[in-house]
Amino acid sequence: MTLEQTLTDEERLAELDLDTLKQLVGLVEHDDAADPFPVTGWDAVVWAVGNATQTAHFFASAFGMELVAYAGPETGLRDHASFVLTSGAVRFVVNGGVAPDSPVIAHHARHGDGITDIALEVPDVDRCLEHARAQGATVIEEAHDVTDEHGTVRIGAIATYGETRHTLVDRSRYDGPYLPGYVARTSTLQRRPGAPKRLFQALDHVVGNVELGRMDEWVDFYRRVMGFTNMAEFIGDDIATDYSALMSKVVANGNHRVKFPLNEPAVARKKSQIDEYLEFYGGPGAQHLALATNDILLTVDRMRAEGVEFLPTPDSYYEDAELRARIGEVRVPIEELQARGILVDRDEDGYLLQIFTRPTGDRPTVFFELIERHGSLGFGKGNFKALFEAIEREQDRRGNF
Repeated sequence: MTLEQTLTDEERLAELDLDTLKQLVGLVEHDDAADPFPVTGWDAVVWAVGNATQTAHFFASAFGMELVAYAGPETGLRDHASFVLTSGAVRFVVNGGVAPDSPVIAHHARHGDGITDIALEVPDVDRCLEHARAQGATVIEEAHDVTDEHGTVRIGAIATYGETRHTLVDRSRYDGPYLPGYVARTSTLQRRPGAPKRLFQALDHVVGNVELGRMDEWVDFYRRVMGFTNMAEFIGDDIATDYSALMSKVVANGNHRVKFPLNEPAVARKKSQIDEYLEFYGGPGAQHLALATNDILLTVDRMRAEGVEFLPTPDSYYEDAELRARIGEVRVPIEELQARGILVDRDEDGYLLQIFTRPTGDRPTVFFELIERHGSLGFGKGNFKALFEAIEREQDRRGNF
């Protein structure tokens, strides 16, 4: 298997290589030929927001992303404006309604700022849709070509939990800035002196929250419809505090580029973070995105300087003798992690560093994780209790606990 066959277009453009991806997201070898629904990797995370112009500016200024394309009334798109931003192999598409009857405005009224589409790059849209339909999936957009002077993109789409969809994209015959109908566009934002080229390089995983009793149904959907495999399972004391609990299972595509943890609430003494999300989002949806970086300290420092707020971690976490014994040596002194509130976890394959933002919109729904992997293929199981206690403190501040 050659490098050209293994890297996605976005990864090549971002000048990533296989060794870097193995560290960033835990990439593994996989033979697409035997896969009934081969997924090459992520294509885009599509957002519906209340103000796309300002959200795009936020992602550019606070997250260090680069504006690369635009579509809107000036380009013939009458009902909404759409900004495309990238960081390494990560692509965000930020949509905001323009016309009063825009579906984007209706979606935002129901859910607030959130993710409408987790688009995936596939080598054969028709093959994937045919398999999905045969397995009982709802096809909401039939395979078709869209074309402009830059070439042709073939797309189709299937429904998943809530109002979330997966658009399937084959852009192998296209060299435009995003999709037909979009024009190249850059920002006038001036980077601060000494700012790195990017703050994160890849998308590690996207977490979905579903209703009580529906998690296994959606795990089965990804296994049966999309050929994903079970990667991890967290239940019981793994993922509970003294007050709230949830259950989580992780499914992944063959090469582990695309990973979907799926959460549902569990019965406990108080309202869990999943219950709060479902209440304020108005149903199931994508809860958080994990962004992979090769220097989490630099990324946290830069993002915090731009006003991004992270969940605080109490000093007692870092002073725990059992934690220090379990994690062993990591690449930076524990005091450096403590100063920034970065969590650390170790498993049989290595260790990881991670931190979580507060919700980035007005509703207590969508937030971000930053993750730096050093061999570990896990999700920070050893940090779950500390993380959930931090979220509970935030819920209590909002009066939702």
